[in-house]
Amino acid sequence: MKISSSLPLLLTTVALPSFAHAEVRPNPLFSDGAVLQQNAEVPVWGTAKEGEKVTVEFDGQRASATAKDGKWMVHLKPHRAGGPFVLKIAGENTLSINNVLMGEVWVCSGQSNMEFRLSGAANAATEIPLADYPKFRMFTVGRKTAAQPVTEVAGKWIECSPKTAAAFSAVGYFFGRDIHKATGFPVGMIHSSVGATPAQAWTSLSGLAKEAELRPYADVAKRLIANYPAVSAMYPQELADYQGKLKAWNDEFSAGYSETLKAWTLENQKAKAEGKPAIPKPTPPQPMPLAPSPPDGNIGTPTVLYNGMIAPLIPYAIKGVIWYQGEGNAGKWHEYRTLFPRMIADWREQWGQGEFPFLFVQIAPNVQMLPEIRESQLLTLEKTPNTAMAVITDVGNADNIHPTQKEPVGARLALAARALAYGEKIEYSGPVFSGVKIEESHAVLSFKHIAGGLLAKDGDLKGFTIAGADKKFVPAKAEIRGDTVIVSADQVPQPVAVRYGWSKVPDVNLYNKEGLPASPFRTDVE
Repeated sequence: MKISSSLPLLLTTVALPSFAHAEVRPNPLFSDGAVLQQNAEVPVWGTAKEGEKVTVEFDGQRASATAKDGKWMVHLKPHRAGGPFVLKIAGENTLSINNVLMGEVWVCSGQSNMEFRLSGAANAATEIPLADYPKFRMFTVGRKTAAQPVTEVAGKWIECSPKTAAAFSAVGYFFGRDIHKATGFPVGMIHSSVGATPAQAWTSLSGLAKEAELRPYADVAKRLIANYPAVSAMYPQELADYQGKLKAWNDEFSAGYSETLKAWTLENQKAKAEGKPAIPKPTPPQPMPLAPSPPDGNIGTPTVLYNGMIAPLIPYAIKGVIWYQGEGNAGKWHEYRTLFPRMIADWREQWGQGEFPFLFVQIAPNVQMLPEIRESQLLTLEKTPNTAMAVITDVGNADNIHPTQKEPVGARLALAARALAYGEKIEYSGPVFSGVKIEESHAVLSFKHIAGGLLAKDGDLKGFTIAGADKKFVPAKAEIRGDTVIVSADQVPQPVAVRYGWSKVPDVNLYNKEGLPASPFRTDVE
């Protein structure tokens, strides 16, 4: 089944060329080169004539459904990794989807650092020529905002090669490559991200409505949808009224506007001398009414990216999600403590595939990023099951929100996947603060994920500050003692709180011996 490369990426509901005259049509996710999730029940769905019986065959399996409201869905039983296979779909017409693999399917999503292409990565020149993995497939979802959930995405499955890898998400590529190498299974990466976007745009309406703190976002989305018809209907008259006023003004003033201003100036001067109120300056009518924006017209509007770029992926069988976002919510970091966990829960609820692994990247050091946004991510990790966080304090760029070292990011996410999704007995996280005990003049910090032991990389420990009851933090001495870190300062004889890496651009060096950096933290969480 060939998909024309000339199909505009923004079309999401028009039939693909090879199905143009077909009654039965699968969702575009089921196209040549697709990867299906192994060892899981696999939904396969599409459209057909009302009441038409649709039969799907796959490697000896056979499942049928009858189209209702023009839609059909069948479920394939769990199947081992392998391929290529043919997925056959038959109704009044018959379609064959070729070169289908069974393997591991992951969604990679977020904002610009996930969208960031492999071609821009620090090691692109050496990595792209090596990107020859025929059983690693990539699907990039076309950008789409929608006021209501849509059912189809624009995109196609592409085999990873030196000719195709450069345009794919760098983090998605490095993650998928590492999973492919580590497991030996075929891998499919579905990339769905948009730069400069907040998490509320990636969350469903029902998901936002479940938290009181987030309900205003749901209200905004509902209000935009509800008001748009009336606002649109009023716009032509508002524009006509404005144009009428502008014409009247031009007829009266524009030809001799300079003389009008002179007269106005003289009258104002006279009024001022007589103690009278100022006379309004004759100006054209303002402002010109703007055409109302549709409720899906802004990538930052709540729900619109979920509706356009996540909802149409559901219920495609997946192994899990990798996520790189947070910059778009950094200014509301406290709210993100609620929003981010809610978004994760929402995707899991909508997908209906349980608490699949959700692996995310902590925001890199940068002069625009407050330490509180990293803390919000850390708190999400601690309260959301089956998640992991890749810490990248060592591969950021203080002056560029888009650091180019993406391979370590993908590698650390892949370590987490190997542990959480594939059961490997490996350490996948750097040290994570777990508790503090005050002993006389010093604080004793304990950690999870110390693995082979704590390590101060390249010298003495740095990045720690300490404070007493006055909450005035000063640089602290810190040393590793067994599985703990002892922190003190001569100026603080009775410490109350400790912070580590608590700045926009943390200068830190606490690792475990597996080479993974510790997350910044504070013991005095608000």
